[in-house]
Amino acid sequence: MKPDQIIRRARRIDTEWQRRWSPDRRCLLLNANLPMQYAMMAPIHQRMRKDKRLSFYFTSSADAGERNRIFADAGGGIRGINRFQAAFMKFEAYLAADFIWTTLPRGTRRVQMFHGVAGKYGNIYDRPEKSVREWDRLFFINRRRLNNFIATGAIDDNSQAARLIGMPKTDCLVDGSLDRNQILSSLGLDPSRPTLIYAPTWTPYSSLNAMGEELVGQLVRAGYNLIVKLHDNSLDPDHPMNSGGIDWAGRLKPILSARTGYLAKQGNISPYLVAADLMISDHSSAAFEYLLLDRPLIRIEMDELIARTDIHPDYVALLVEASTSVRTVAQAVAAVERELADPGRLSAQRKSVAEELFYKPGTATDRAVRELYELMELSPSG
Repeated sequence: MKPDQIIRRARRIDTEWQRRWSPDRRCLLLNANLPMQYAMMAPIHQRMRKDKRLSFYFTSSADAGERNRIFADAGGGIRGINRFQAAFMKFEAYLAADFIWTTLPRGTRRVQMFHGVAGKYGNIYDRPEKSVREWDRLFFINRRRLNNFIATGAIDDNSQAARLIGMPKTDCLVDGSLDRNQILSSLGLDPSRPTLIYAPTWTPYSSLNAMGEELVGQLVRAGYNLIVKLHDNSLDPDHPMNSGGIDWAGRLKPILSARTGYLAKQGNISPYLVAADLMISDHSSAAFEYLLLDRPLIRIEMDELIARTDIHPDYVALLVEASTSVRTVAQAVAAVERELADPGRLSAQRKSVAEELFYKPGTATDRAVRELYELMELSPSG
């Protein structure tokens, strides 16, 4: 018998033994290195955690302290384990929102959820150069990406692993579960004021480094509520180049707290998007997600960012189509006033791009949960 056949047989026996003694018990492992990666899985976790037959575990390549920050939105009492501990455990399903591979010798069904739809570093997510056939399920956010994976040979055109799911994270943007005024009040912001969100991407080439401090100052002085949501990577102290070597939280917080601003603390941007009447970004997945709300979007055009992060021209064109492009702080501030005065402008374009990039928003979590129960060979109803 060949070594791989021995391994498969041993894993099958292990699974059968587990099912014999605990036929309805299932353990799931969630792996994330950033809060935004957990945010992709959070709606599934929050839905399925109510099932007493399921036990969730959380791991990361970060140390224990960082792991607590990464999974802070999961709530208290989570089971955090390191990768060494995980290697000795038996899991029925492993979820990741990036191509993070954890060694699990006892075998598991691996689920890739992806993160983001911005087309950055395109050879990874939209022009993959390597096969991803080792994943048992691929939860595609849209058909465009699914077709790209087939076209490059990363998966077969009849792949049994590919599933068109959508993005569970964005369900709350369209299902009415979040209330703008309640969110603003909880942040200490006046719901009667127009509210903006500034959410730049990371890297030293982002709008944050080019003009962020001046832009934030001018917007709060103009009297708007301003929520600033920094990318997780811009807050990583272990990799200062991600932020250009600047402590952006420390620099922006005094400007925001002195007036009508708020520096976002939660890893999941979705509630902040719902609270905002207008968004300003450069090129980020969050900007595309905001289109689901059909509200004005201002795009700060950053040529070097586009070039350095290998953004596919198709995604640049999509964002240009659905937004108002500016290059300077003065242009951005002027555009805010114009767009708030005519929020319906570009509505058709916003809806068209959102439909292209998000498969059946509002019901993605339902599909993902059904797929996971089927993968674990467990009835959803118990």
